[in-house]
Amino acid sequence: MTSPLRVLALSGSLRKSSYNSALLRAAQQLAPAGVTVELFDLRPIPMYDDDLRTGGWPEPVAQLRSAIAAADALLIGTPEYNYSLPAVLKNALDWASRAPDAPLAGKPAAIMSATLGNLGGIRAQVHLRQVLVGTGSLAVNRPEVAISRVQERFDASLALTDEPTRTLIAGLLVSLAAWTLQLRSHG
Repeated sequence: MTSPLRVLALSGSLRKSSYNSALLRAAQQLAPAGVTVELFDLRPIPMYDDDLRTGGWPEPVAQLRSAIAAADALLIGTPEYNYSLPAVLKNALDWASRAPDAPLAGKPAAIMSATLGNLGGIRAQVHLRQVLVGTGSLAVNRPEVAISRVQERFDASLALTDEPTRTLIAGLLVSLAAWTLQLRSHG
């Protein structure tokens, strides 16, 4: 790698003790050499309203769009709510998909999901992949990181202690970096 890759991480959960946010913090530690992962807080983003957009980007939205544009790639961690992705995440992607510059278009992305149940958020991932197609983002396909029974993989301070999960996340970051560099070389 000639220059470091900047990965912007978005969590679909606003909960302070979110396992998906904890997975993204673990990704910061597990990033391969030459890759940095920066978390972005979606909490201040208002609900999408085209009247707001036509009046000028609200400041939190402008910050999100700028952060996405400056990043080389995205890493999204999402829970599954009612068989789909959370509204806070969909809302942020809606704001970031709008013209004139549409910072999600052509942006490499990787997805992780985690749930307390047995399916690991795979249904949310299916819907998120559909949304990313709509935004023109380019999601890496493998490895799939859908962590089931996530509560068993962290300690009380939300540090990821499960080695197979750590290995899976590290592998996803390696794939995202390779995908980003491949797209860059063809761009």
